[in-house]
Amino acid sequence: MRHRKAHRKLNRTSSHRKAMLRTMVTEFLEKERIITTVPKAKELRPFAEKMITLGKRETLHARRQALSVIRSKDVVHKLFEELAPRFADRKGGYTRIVRLGAHRKGDASDLALIELVGSELEPPVEEPKAESKAKKKAKKKAKKKAAEKKSEAKDSKAKPKKKAAEKKAAEKKAQAKDEKPKKSKKATAAKAEKEEKAEAKTEKKDAKKKESKKEPAAKKKAESKPEPKEKKAKVEKKAKDEKKAKDDKAEAKAGKDEKKAKAEKDEKAEEEKDKK
Repeated sequence: MRHRKAHRKLNRTSSHRKAMLRTMVTEFLEKERIITTVPKAKELRPFAEKMITLGKRETLHARRQALSVIRSKDVVHKLFEELAPRFADRKGGYTRIVRLGAHRKGDASDLALIELVGSELEPPVEEPKAESKAKKKAKKKAKKKAAEKKSEAKDSKAKPKKKAAEKKAAEKKAQAKDEKPKKSKKATAAKAEKEEKAEAKTEKKDAKKKESKKEPAAKKKAESKPEPKEKKAKVEKKAKDEKKAKDDKAEAKAGKDEKKAKAEKDEKAEEEKDKK
């Protein structure tokens, strides 16, 4: 006997099943319409209707009980402010399950639409679907290819222009060479003579500069070099001065020694007198 074995396990553990139903309830109350499998829709129906009966109480305790199940505060606010007043005169049966007759891809399970009664009057707002990764990659590749084609087209346009400019420059150079008159031999000889004269002038100037630099240097050397007699006199003077200085130092030392000796004798004499 299958007593006290209500509800479906949905091939999930108890914790997984409770978490799944909580998320399904929050999404269902937020969007008021969900497409899911038939067994999930049948399990979701009592869960959602209990939340609406809690919303009818309008007490703090009921709000906290709803928050323990619903995952979003905004959805709880919608439940107590919009959905509960909508079903104030209705005593149950707030939801409707409609079999779609379609099958899910992969496992071919039956699909059903569960919605709030009265939500069919307000058409649901379709949110834009997020693009898949494959589509995004394809778009990026297409953009890259377009950019490469543009750059290649620019290069292909620029290359003939460059070649044409180079050809024009070469033609101009050739024309300039052809247009230049051939110089006569006399003109070349005259130019050579002028160049030789200029070189001679520059050589003369350089020679003068070198001579002018050498003369003051020689004068300075001559002035700096003293005559040999003067050198001898200077050396002798230095020697005499050194001797005098040495003699003076020796005399000063001798005078100091004599003074010290005298002072010592006087001290000894005084000491002897005191003893007597």
